[in-house]
Amino acid sequence: MSNLHKEANPAPLGLLGFGMTTVLLNLHNSGLLPLSVVVIAMGFAMGGLAQIIAGIMEFKNNNTFGATAFTAYGCFWWSLIIIWCNPWADKYPVDTQSLAWYLLLWGIFTLFMFVGTLKQTRGNQVVFGSLALLFFLLAAGDFTGNHGITTVAGIVGIFCGSSALYCAFAQVLNEVYGKKVMPL
Repeated sequence: MSNLHKEANPAPLGLLGFGMTTVLLNLHNSGLLPLSVVVIAMGFAMGGLAQIIAGIMEFKNNNTFGATAFTAYGCFWWSLIIIWCNPWADKYPVDTQSLAWYLLLWGIFTLFMFVGTLKQTRGNQVVFGSLALLFFLLAAGDFTGNHGITTVAGIVGIFCGSSALYCAFAQVLNEVYGKKVMPL
């Protein structure tokens, strides 16, 4: 491969998939939208597939952080869709305590990843910090059965997803213009 060949940056695709899906789901969590096939389809295509593709591309680019983050969160969306659609509901129903533990584990993973962002851009710090808070709030809402906590989580999630969208747009525009158009 020639030194003139430059690999595309897969992060904007992953951030776009994460951001769009996170905003849409948290419009539901905040009580503004019902959970519908629209959220499920976005979760499958952009939350899952787009992030997994970005993650695989990050592996190819030797970016362990990006590969781990995008691939893991892409799989998160696919597993969440399986939980929602639950083809085994007769034998294995979903209960809020199990879902709370699921969300707590994702929060712990995200907190670990947030520590990794302390050597990265402020934009990544905002995305991962707010995402960790989102997972912990969602877990607390399920552990306690307090819907108010889930509503607050929805507001945090809209912020988190919007910050990911900002980072995606900034990376694309900064590259296209060859200068800092939007700070990260």
